[in-house]
Amino acid sequence: MRSAASDRFVALFTDAPLGIALLDATGEIVSANPSLGTMLGIAPDALADTKFTEYVRGKADAAALAALLTSYTGAAPAEPTRFETELENAEDGPVRTKLTLSSLPADQADTMYPVLMVEDITDLNLLHERLRHQNLHDPLTGLPNAANFHGQLESAMVDKSHATVALVLLDIDGFRVINDGLGSEAGDKILEAVATTLRDAFSGADESVARLTGDGFGVLLKGELTPQYVIDRVEHALNWLAEPIYIDDAGVGISASAGIVLRAPGSTTDKDMLRAAEVTLHRAKEAGRAKWMLYETELDAEDRRRYRLGAGIAGGIERGEFEVRYQPTVKLDGSRLVPVVNARLYWNHPSEGRLERDDFLPLADATGMTVRIGTWMLDQALKDYARWQQEAGERTPDLCVRPLRRLAIDDDLVGIVRGQLAKHDVPSTALRLCADSGTLVDTRGEVHDSLSVLNEIGVKLVLAVSAAADLELIPRSELPVEYVSLEGQIVDALLDVAYSGSTQFQHLEHLVRSAQQLGVPIGAAGVTTEEQASTLAGMGVIAARGKFFRGPLPAEEITDLIATG
Repeated sequence: MRSAASDRFVALFTDAPLGIALLDATGEIVSANPSLGTMLGIAPDALADTKFTEYVRGKADAAALAALLTSYTGAAPAEPTRFETELENAEDGPVRTKLTLSSLPADQADTMYPVLMVEDITDLNLLHERLRHQNLHDPLTGLPNAANFHGQLESAMVDKSHATVALVLLDIDGFRVINDGLGSEAGDKILEAVATTLRDAFSGADESVARLTGDGFGVLLKGELTPQYVIDRVEHALNWLAEPIYIDDAGVGISASAGIVLRAPGSTTDKDMLRAAEVTLHRAKEAGRAKWMLYETELDAEDRRRYRLGAGIAGGIERGEFEVRYQPTVKLDGSRLVPVVNARLYWNHPSEGRLERDDFLPLADATGMTVRIGTWMLDQALKDYARWQQEAGERTPDLCVRPLRRLAIDDDLVGIVRGQLAKHDVPSTALRLCADSGTLVDTRGEVHDSLSVLNEIGVKLVLAVSAAADLELIPRSELPVEYVSLEGQIVDALLDVAYSGSTQFQHLEHLVRSAQQLGVPIGAAGVTTEEQASTLAGMGVIAARGKFFRGPLPAEEITDLIATG
């Protein structure tokens, strides 16, 4: 029986895919199997009488293994120990292995000798490293990805061995246009070229570049940094990026915007640092793109206020904080009749007070809330109108609403307006929709078709103009405009000029004559005094609104105004 067991052990020892070394009490190899010889690049017989620790690459690992071996030479078997280390292959260099140290009975009674089983995990280790690299790097550009970069930033902000940490966020301007126009393959080539440029521009030992989003990149710098030094480096990189990138012999020009933040480690958190850089980058884009912006505390406070407003729009609608007020337009023929009231949107913010539409509409656009808030405004205005009509009947003036631009260009504008008119049982002929030239030339929707359809069902169209070029839209677009409203700088000029010989005055007269030649009645907005109203009437303006008559009024006061005639 013992001979058969010995034969089985020898067969297992010889054929095992794992390297196996039988050691004596001194740690020398008594016998090594062929797999271990292959692993170390040495014939098994040549390994005999050599210490196994000679093949361990790291001195610390070799010393630790030597210490462990002493516990495997006693009378009682020890529990197996497992650990990883690198061994030296005589021909191919380092081999990453997993060692299992155990013990076997020696020929002498009550004596145990060490046995080492060695597994080559080099390929597995390389696979783990490859997967780790993929998890931490962008597959297209090879740059660190967002998770990797955020980890670097977090470490940098607590490492006080550097005096300053600079964070730069960059976005390619208009990348979507390039990607959609030239195709995703060309877009990928541009991203690769940008990554190469940034890697070359920030190649220092304490500098790191990463791809954070589709067209967004981050740069981290550490050291004795000044704002001007970082600005100079960023400007240099932006100039490099402005060089044409050639794709199929066509030079594609790009630009980038950058937000820059400098902080001392420990002075803030990585999350606050990143948020500050994001806000600063947004400010650079708002300033016209192809620019850098340096973080400023005062501007940051204002940006935070604005972004808090934008984030609170949906909640403001739910809590009833928005309000529609109405400014009456009065005829200038001396009758003081009010033919139309003009809806104006306000936000009664709990901490900011009453906000004008220009204070929050850009934020509504940015957060995708414009259509919702514009629909709410139309709904509320028609609801108020329905109540006035019940009380005043035919004496009720028309209602003029200027749809928010994003609503005006919405493909469903006709359906929204029709639905609200039907909901409140308001005749379409009582509604006027006002649009400016910017809305009419906006290419994102079918605004011309929508307004024409609404006019066919009785809705009156009003064009807000501030220059002669705006009037040219009427014949060019063939829109059935029924009224013109003079607004903006053209009316403001009248407030400062009191004599008819001025250039501004003559320009205003020319604008009124041009509208009259088109056969369109003319009104004016922003009139502050009776004298200005009289001057406008003399030019041929038939109606006006402004402080000279009434400011914007709550719906209840419009009821009283109608009742008093």
